[in-house]
Amino acid sequence: MNSSNNLQKLRKFLEGRTGKAIIDYNMIEDGDTVLVCVSGGKDSYTLLAMLMALQQRAPVKFRLIAMNLDQKQPGFPAEVLPNYFKSIGIEHHIIESDTYSIVKDKIPEGKTTCSLCSRLRRGIIYRTAKELGANKIALGHHRDDMVHTLFLNLLFGGKIKAMPPKLVTDDKAHVVIRPLAYCAEADIAKFARGMEFPIIPCNLCGSQDNMQRQKIREMMQDWDKRYPGRTESVFTAMQNVVPSHLADLDLFDFRGLTLDTPVDEGDIAFDEPELMMTGTIPVSLKA
Repeated sequence: MNSSNNLQKLRKFLEGRTGKAIIDYNMIEDGDTVLVCVSGGKDSYTLLAMLMALQQRAPVKFRLIAMNLDQKQPGFPAEVLPNYFKSIGIEHHIIESDTYSIVKDKIPEGKTTCSLCSRLRRGIIYRTAKELGANKIALGHHRDDMVHTLFLNLLFGGKIKAMPPKLVTDDKAHVVIRPLAYCAEADIAKFARGMEFPIIPCNLCGSQDNMQRQKIREMMQDWDKRYPGRTESVFTAMQNVVPSHLADLDLFDFRGLTLDTPVDEGDIAFDEPELMMTGTIPVSLKA
């Protein structure tokens, strides 16, 4: 492990961001059992490291169980994660399920596999959480994932919808949490390199450079390069929604609007907006 000052500074920063997200959204409570989904990628390794560190000093007691789903992809190094879990002393379970064959059988060559793969994986995770008695399921999605999902739904789905930091599963059995919601992908990648995590790449989907999510990723990278802080600003906007200044009839009673209806921000909607150069959450660490 690289124990340089920069790495320790970055670790503390990420722990602080993770802790703040957990507190802001009340993600973990006393007595919780949290199933931490670890794929072998930089995000899930970082998630596990953050939760283990916070567990040591949190004012509440909670149990962590690491889980990996072995999807039987050709060449998958099945020994890497069990060995890693043992080396850090975390309770863990390796679940084997050949979703790879199902996806390859159902999806034509060259088509995007992510959607079906995600549905299959989600079902197995929920079942495993129930079997292990976990009431919370922690996923490694970070701030950039949430912003990218917002634009995916906005530009391709006709909805203003993103990944929430916390949600209840459809069967009402579990709460899904995303403790890295305030963490930037660039900081996570830097931390993962410094920690020398044994990264396992996902080869199931191949390159698939034409995927819509990849297009959004490239768009945001270009925006952030030309106008630094755009991703941070968009995430901040997700936390500052003004329903009366959108157009959703279910979120605001436009039909019943009268002179006596209280409206957030009122007619300043006609003014030029005051644009912040950066967001309000310090989600990037300057080395």
